[in-house]
Amino acid sequence: MQLLVVQWYDIGAPFIKLNGKFPNIYHSKIVTRVAAAKMKNNRTREFVLLGLVSCIIFAQCCACLPNQRRACFAKAVAFAEDGGLKMLYDNRMHPQAVECDGSVYIVWRGDKGLPYIISYELKSRKFSKPFMVLAGMENKIDTRRYERDHHFAPVIWIDSKGYFHVLSGCHSTPGTHLISKQFGSIRSSLDSWDTGAQIAPGISYPTIFSIHDDKELIYYRTGGHTSSWTYRITDDNGKTWTGPAKDVTDMDINGRTEWSSYQTTLPSRDGRFLHVAFITYDDNKSDDPTRFYNPRYDQEVGNEWKYNLYYVKIDLQAHDVTNFDGESMKTPIDIDQADAKCRIWDTKWRGAGVPPTILLDENGDPAFLHVLSEETLEDHQYYYVRRADGKWKQTPIAPSNHQWNSCHLARDDDGTLHAFLIVGGGYLDTGGYMDSYGGGAVEEWVSADKGNTWKEQRDLAPEESRYPGWKYNNIQPVTRPDGSFVDGLILFYGWQDGNGDGTGLLLDDRQ
Repeated sequence: MQLLVVQWYDIGAPFIKLNGKFPNIYHSKIVTRVAAAKMKNNRTREFVLLGLVSCIIFAQCCACLPNQRRACFAKAVAFAEDGGLKMLYDNRMHPQAVECDGSVYIVWRGDKGLPYIISYELKSRKFSKPFMVLAGMENKIDTRRYERDHHFAPVIWIDSKGYFHVLSGCHSTPGTHLISKQFGSIRSSLDSWDTGAQIAPGISYPTIFSIHDDKELIYYRTGGHTSSWTYRITDDNGKTWTGPAKDVTDMDINGRTEWSSYQTTLPSRDGRFLHVAFITYDDNKSDDPTRFYNPRYDQEVGNEWKYNLYYVKIDLQAHDVTNFDGESMKTPIDIDQADAKCRIWDTKWRGAGVPPTILLDENGDPAFLHVLSEETLEDHQYYYVRRADGKWKQTPIAPSNHQWNSCHLARDDDGTLHAFLIVGGGYLDTGGYMDSYGGGAVEEWVSADKGNTWKEQRDLAPEESRYPGWKYNNIQPVTRPDGSFVDGLILFYGWQDGNGDGTGLLLDDRQ
């Protein structure tokens, strides 16, 4: 039996006390059937509720029990208000926030598309002053391209010696690689950063992880849409980078002209393997209508939708690439081999814009959060995809209003799954530049039965009074150097005007 107590203070706002503890809930109205009452003094009255209790509050009480993983009604706070499209990128490119020694360091595409950085102290929950990472280097970079190309967004990582690295300006280009001169800290002056070594001649969508034996890995696309995807590893904190003899994938290398892919990655917990998920499409630069024809929808469908779900696993020591069943693949993998050996979900011409988010289950196997079109190209659904009883299983979670909504998936130690989703009514098609890659409200959905059923837990968007009519997208975790997620911290960005500026937001939901 649980004891529920209601208290009124001088401010006139009632609070609930559950088993002697105060969940952090404010609510405006409470209707009760009172069994007993006792006046303690003229400031506080306690009512012991032994029977039926009906509460009209902002959230369900059950979501706020003391043993719940997340605090109630934590609200996202802004850390930047000068961003553009994809100021925080989708899940093809990360990390954009890393935790180190009690602080979180965040990078984003800020004013005029240039890379900015800020720190956030976890104990005080306070931000530092932001600064532009490339200040003083404007004459050495293509500032016009930074402003117009959202792919030039920055990523950040920390090497095994504690030095910060920031890489920006990557879209079939080597980008600009900076390394902090002091370990464990960042400074705003140009002389606090060294220019790092060139990692590769061409990089798009860089994703960086710390892996086994104090090494760092970068996974990326080598050029344009139809180019290959590969990786490089450094064992000397970024001074030199080496990779496999052959790239991992190259969809059109054997004749299927212009077939391409988008990919996401996550290392194994021991850092010795890399999990890779990808979706494929015909880039069709010639705009041949027969190649764009989608038989499911009986119409031409452009390259904004990508098909099927594929998976491979890379041994980062031997550089072997295998499918989920452990069968070795001939690299680089082309579209025919991918279809025959690596496809874990034939979506039957249903499409997505963004590739899936990857999560490791209790056995270290990959599971995925994926968005997919449904009955029409304006109807989309989120799915939880995992291996169960020797087969790949897909369970719907919630509707999505766009194929480019980029979300996040997390798992508690007790197995509870948390899907952080972008949702909205109807298909988002306003013509606004900021709206072109999706956007909507931010919600958390949970599953306590290994993903078989899901329910909405709460709305995570900032207060409507401060952000009326805003849309949000590109939910990203805060990561540790090894790629694991910091519990209770996520990022996303928002905007009000479809052609206006973006605002970066951090949700600190730690207990």
